[in-house]
Amino acid sequence: MARINRRSMLAGVAAAPALAAVAGRAAQADPARAVSPKRNDPAGSSLHVGVGISDVTGPVAEVGMMGYSSFEQRTEGLHQRMRARAYVFAEGGSRVVYVVVDNCMIFQSVHDGVIARLAQQYGDLYTERNVMLTAVHSHAACGGASHNYAYNLAVMGFEKLVYDAEVDGIVEAISAAHDDLAPGSVDYGRGELSNASVNRSRVAFDRNPDEDKSYYPLGIDTSMRVMRIKQGGEDVGAINWFPTHCASLTNENHLVSGDNKGAAAYFWERADKGVDYLADGKPKFVAAFPQTNSGDMSPNLDLEPGHGPTDDEFENARIIGQRQVNAAQKAWSAASEKVTGSVDARVMYLDMAAQTVDGKYTPDGKPARTSPACIGAAMSAGSTEDGPAIPIFPEGTTNPLVDALGGMDAPIPQWLRDAQAPKLVLIAVGLVPPVGTWVPNILKIQILEIGQFYVVGGPAEFTIVSGLRIRRTVAAELDVPLENVIFQGYANSYSSYCTTPQEYDAQQYEGGSTMFGRYTLPAYQQGFAALAATLKSGSAADRGPAPVDNSGLQPAFNPGVDLDVPGADRKFGDVLTQPVAVTAGAQAVAEFVTGHPKNDLRRRSTYLEVQRRQGKNWVRHADDSDWSTKFHWKRTEPNQSTARITWDVPEGTPAGRYRIQHFGAGKDAGGTITTFTGTSAEFTVS
Repeated sequence: MARINRRSMLAGVAAAPALAAVAGRAAQADPARAVSPKRNDPAGSSLHVGVGISDVTGPVAEVGMMGYSSFEQRTEGLHQRMRARAYVFAEGGSRVVYVVVDNCMIFQSVHDGVIARLAQQYGDLYTERNVMLTAVHSHAACGGASHNYAYNLAVMGFEKLVYDAEVDGIVEAISAAHDDLAPGSVDYGRGELSNASVNRSRVAFDRNPDEDKSYYPLGIDTSMRVMRIKQGGEDVGAINWFPTHCASLTNENHLVSGDNKGAAAYFWERADKGVDYLADGKPKFVAAFPQTNSGDMSPNLDLEPGHGPTDDEFENARIIGQRQVNAAQKAWSAASEKVTGSVDARVMYLDMAAQTVDGKYTPDGKPARTSPACIGAAMSAGSTEDGPAIPIFPEGTTNPLVDALGGMDAPIPQWLRDAQAPKLVLIAVGLVPPVGTWVPNILKIQILEIGQFYVVGGPAEFTIVSGLRIRRTVAAELDVPLENVIFQGYANSYSSYCTTPQEYDAQQYEGGSTMFGRYTLPAYQQGFAALAATLKSGSAADRGPAPVDNSGLQPAFNPGVDLDVPGADRKFGDVLTQPVAVTAGAQAVAEFVTGHPKNDLRRRSTYLEVQRRQGKNWVRHADDSDWSTKFHWKRTEPNQSTARITWDVPEGTPAGRYRIQHFGAGKDAGGTITTFTGTSAEFTVS
């Protein structure tokens, strides 16, 4: 299949890295970038911190993948397990929870499922007010967890296995962080990273005023912001905010993976800190690499899918991930700003389809309104940098989900065309019946206060200037330095993109995907200002309208598992291809008769082990969480399948005797699922 390009014209040539200029900018005595102590900072600190991690990996076979919305991109195996990383901060009887998930989006459905489960376990200790859920936005994730139909189109409907894996894993991570809560400390640091992103929409960025463009002289957000987390003087975690799309892997990839952000977390946790994800008990270290305002930030440095820094997509994910680790560790090691003060949170829901915006937040100073969600021509046309968007169906094509819901046709009234101008509206998705179910319009905004810092969470893909303007709005309202405000996109729900009004006018992909029209960002600024005001005054925030519960009608068209059969003269676990002797730098391969991975997701476990012989014993050397392994699943005949396991033997691997084991499960005609283990012959690594 050829790669699908999704922008009708290039965003322009991004600025080349200018490290000296960036370093000089960071060193300037810029009041907007200075970090100040929190207002009325109390003497001393009673801060408690806790960290936790769990597995959110969904079905790695025959499920549509989320991110590119390509009908052909369905799961056929696993590169690395997807994880949720949770952090609890508590001070003076108040606490907040911050979670980073290796998936594509946090949908309202998953958010609500997590909050409901937390209420069952902890009462009102953890609620929608003080829990922020965020996604790294991996485009190699399982789809189908949403209750909004537009985001399930290409994955053929709701997939309960994906939803359950995400909700269960997130709750487990939060519970682990809750149990881990202990006296601790947090230090803040900041660094620069200029070779892990490129502005894929430079034409739109250049329409912004000079005061915005001068903040980003390279046309990219180079800031790496980190929190270094300790308990009793021992390092236990890191949160490392940096904006780059988690789209190094292309729409030709069919292996579930955390992409460059998942790679970064793995390299710090596993390679540097020796974390064993399959071990019981507390992990040695939890390192999250969340997004910020990455809407127009691409990791594909050559402005083409799968290209830059190399022409190998997995190598690109590794390199971009490692660059984030290097920059984060440098800032983390130098972090010296003590995080002190109170912990608090505010939340508000906005009806983004009907916001009246004060002229204070609009470019011309005049009041304006948002409008019901619309998909623009630029969104369906797509971009050349990363991959396609929500699919628009040409004449003669069908989709069973669309058919089951009665179609996507809705009249586009002139007032809506005017409200969305200059967008060329293709589908008034906010008016398609059942209204409010295709994309969400009731959306959560949130601010977490962690000492003198404020994490501002928005439910969309915000461009770098959109994030900057929200940070400026919140900083002004709270009367704190701009650097004390950290923007967090992909938080709690998802509603496509958010550009500035000036960027919207360019109607590049991001503008065509800004659902609620030209004044989407000003509406968010207004909402965040109101939310920040309540945090500053200590008053309660108006919750706003309740989000819509669409759980009652969720069509699903993904294939299930009728039964598995091993084939004539075979049994599950039989080895079809034996590994041969290899050297470091080569690849070992084993192939097994297997069952369908949907029979057992093996969460918090593994589909494979590479084992090394030590005396009379075999010990686990690698598993399916490791960068060096891949698990490929293939349907060979109806109800028959194989598992192909590869291990790219890293340099420095100890010489010796090895073997590969595969763990699977088969379903018989009566529905009984039975687990099995397959073991390869021994082979040598020299």
